[in-house]
Amino acid sequence: MASYLQIENISKSYGPKVLFDHIGFNVNEGDKIALIAPNGTGKTSLMRILAGKDKSDSGGQIRFLKAIRIAFLEQDYDFNPEATLLEQVLSGSTPFLEHLDAEGQFEYEHRIIRLLTEFGLRPDQRMRELSGGEIKRVALTQVLAPEADFLILDEPTNHLDVDAIEYLENYLKRSRCTLFMVTHDRYFLDRVCNIVMELDHGQIYIYKGDYENYLEKRAERIANYNAETDKVRNLLRRELEWMHATPCARTGKAKYRKQAFWELKGRAEQAYTIRQVSMEALEGATRLGTKIIDCYDVCFSFDDCGPSDGLVERQVLSGPLDGPEKVLPRVGKGPLIKDFSYKFQRYDRIGIVGRNGIGKSTFIDLLIGALEPTAGRIERGESLKIGYYRQDGMQFDEDQTVLETVNNLGLLNQFLFPHDMLSNPVSKLSGGEKRRLYLLTILMQQPNFLILDEPTNDLDIVTLNILEEYLLDFKGSLIVVSHDRHFLDRVVDHLLVFCGDGLIKDFVGGYTEYRSFIKDYEADQRHQAKPQATKMPVQAGHDEKKKRLTYKDQRELAQLEADLEKLNAERSAVEALLSRPDAPYEQIRDASERYEALKQEIDEKEFRWLELSM
Repeated sequence: MASYLQIENISKSYGPKVLFDHIGFNVNEGDKIALIAPNGTGKTSLMRILAGKDKSDSGGQIRFLKAIRIAFLEQDYDFNPEATLLEQVLSGSTPFLEHLDAEGQFEYEHRIIRLLTEFGLRPDQRMRELSGGEIKRVALTQVLAPEADFLILDEPTNHLDVDAIEYLENYLKRSRCTLFMVTHDRYFLDRVCNIVMELDHGQIYIYKGDYENYLEKRAERIANYNAETDKVRNLLRRELEWMHATPCARTGKAKYRKQAFWELKGRAEQAYTIRQVSMEALEGATRLGTKIIDCYDVCFSFDDCGPSDGLVERQVLSGPLDGPEKVLPRVGKGPLIKDFSYKFQRYDRIGIVGRNGIGKSTFIDLLIGALEPTAGRIERGESLKIGYYRQDGMQFDEDQTVLETVNNLGLLNQFLFPHDMLSNPVSKLSGGEKRRLYLLTILMQQPNFLILDEPTNDLDIVTLNILEEYLLDFKGSLIVVSHDRHFLDRVVDHLLVFCGDGLIKDFVGGYTEYRSFIKDYEADQRHQAKPQATKMPVQAGHDEKKKRLTYKDQRELAQLEADLEKLNAERSAVEALLSRPDAPYEQIRDASERYEALKQEIDEKEFRWLELSM
């Protein structure tokens, strides 16, 4: 396998803090490498040096052994808010466009349109109209469109919904590109990468295989290192006796032996530990009473929210519903929450899923009392103590030290704040380190009802493993809003799925089970060759329910199934057109607009089918 890149003796420091020192490694053609390290230890700095955006402090060499094209996804994406999506991507593609002839530029533009469409975006939208997750999709389009030989991706799944993550997974798995990336998404890592590279204490360690193999081999490396450290300590004790000999003897000691002693002492003090989460770092969650949060027919909208007979107190999902990113778009103001009834139980572990803007944050604000329902009521237990980790809630006194901000040595050490960082002012921390510290300010409150809003964004894999273990031992109720599939699978046991138009469904099971359920339903929709396969999957008792419908409803249900068959067939034809590299630009533009209209129409009809079938 040909070597793409050779790195030799590169270093990076910020003041007295050494991130890495004289490191080196090779990247071979076809490697798909995931870089793992705690926040603030040099991951982004290393990627910027590889991408030519920064320089090594020690000189060193970064040698590309063949002419290759490089594309770099940074976490911060600069854009013109008034540009259309197509204009924005083209403006950021100048280095790749300047060597193309007219035909090549046409094909490049076609590729941008196809990628934007597959990411669920319209090329004629303005950048100012987009959410944070949609802006990330545009940034990814700009990186993927050149079909570069070497991709450097810094947290590519941050702020992406599950559909976009799975699309990116499949793209990178099929691509023959060489990949070097940082990600906190362990499922994404396993499905895309074949090498894990660890940056640990300023040195590089390489493990071929998946994430589980990395954990196993890393544990072996640390055990071997610590065994050697024990031998060094035994030798140090003998040398220490020699150093403490009589003054007369000490004056004649060889300088080289003294120097060797101090080197030995430094080596003996370096011992790794595989961190295990200990609940002793905190005194424990405040005791939770029998009454926690009870919701009775709760409605919320920014206009009137009238009663309906749509939901029972705890409706366990046993039939189809839209996926978290395929819910019915809200038109106008409409209800965000509609007739939601649920009694939260002690030790509930609930994941909340649904697309952005569908009401998840509003729901949390209702639970904590920041908003009042427009109908129904919410009752809270007297012993309830809520800890809420917000995406936008991070506020610090930047002049305070780490220890002044979180005065708990055990907790700080557990969450990767070693002793030599405790006196650092908060202003000197990296973005990921500040996120970690903010999390600790929440845990320090000893809540018995913990709400985490997208906790995996900007936290590294090492911290996430620690947080997962902490949450598995947490003696309280837990709500997690997240798109991180691995995190949800580990820490929650059922989901509240926001389906659109105020409908919230309770799915009993993990997130992987839920996605499997949705994919089975979508697969049924794609089997257009068999008429029965185009119908929505039915739940137990569907035939009996259909018989109880009015004649008018039965006719509407039959018409919906026929319409869905035609619409899905048209969508397949539009997707085929969008995949044609030789299609004229005008056809691609029109097909892109029609594709978005089809998606919305299918969503609306599927949602109405769901109402009639449940």
